[in-house]
Amino acid sequence: MQDKRIALVTGANQGIGLQIAKDLVSHGLTVLVGSRNLARGEAAAEEIGPDARALQLDVTDRASIADAAERIRSEFGQLDILIQNAAISNTNRKPGQSVEDYAKTTRASNVSLDEMRAVWETNVFGVLAVYQAMLPLLRKAPAARIVNVSSGAGSLTMNAAPDAPYRSIFGPVYPASKTALNALTLAMAIELEPEGIAVNAVSPGFTKTNLNGFAGTDSVEEGAREAVRVALLDAESPTGTFTHATLGTIPW
Repeated sequence: MQDKRIALVTGANQGIGLQIAKDLVSHGLTVLVGSRNLARGEAAAEEIGPDARALQLDVTDRASIADAAERIRSEFGQLDILIQNAAISNTNRKPGQSVEDYAKTTRASNVSLDEMRAVWETNVFGVLAVYQAMLPLLRKAPAARIVNVSSGAGSLTMNAAPDAPYRSIFGPVYPASKTALNALTLAMAIELEPEGIAVNAVSPGFTKTNLNGFAGTDSVEEGAREAVRVALLDAESPTGTFTHATLGTIPW
């Protein structure tokens, strides 16, 4: 058994994922920095310090996922915390195009199905694929936890309100992918509750990252806060929740 808990953060070579990895290391964990590009992951791990290790992991590539799971099994034997952070917001947004203008091109009536499929492949199917591959390792750890990094943009309840601030940009691509992620989170939580493995979703807020073209208003430190808090909760904490650092519980 490892002296330190082992955490895997997907999409951890930049942005919120990188900050989550830094924060978990500061709390005494060994963190696996998941990155599609191994060189970028290695650079991020070097920046974080000796308790961070790069792990090549493309959540859209089943062979990559299987190889990552096998490396964790062979080197550590278990996984204590899985933070599913890897996500994309689009594949064809034009340089300089605002979020609002991009949203106009991705309404339900005119969205490219290829665009929708590409984003959902990472944000939804990738999350499920990693979950399935890592679950045997999580089951070997006492009080394992899964944290799915979602978004308030995916809340059906919030976006149904006429005065919702981001209602105008709700659409089938990124926002609805996070709605689907929330559904997956609840399905995972229900499945694993009898085993004592907590599964929760968190919203980082509108954080300034590459995901939104750095149009966000919150820092990556603020964006990482809730994922880290929930990841470090004890075994008696709730499962199947959706929360934000300052807003508290978010409606599904």
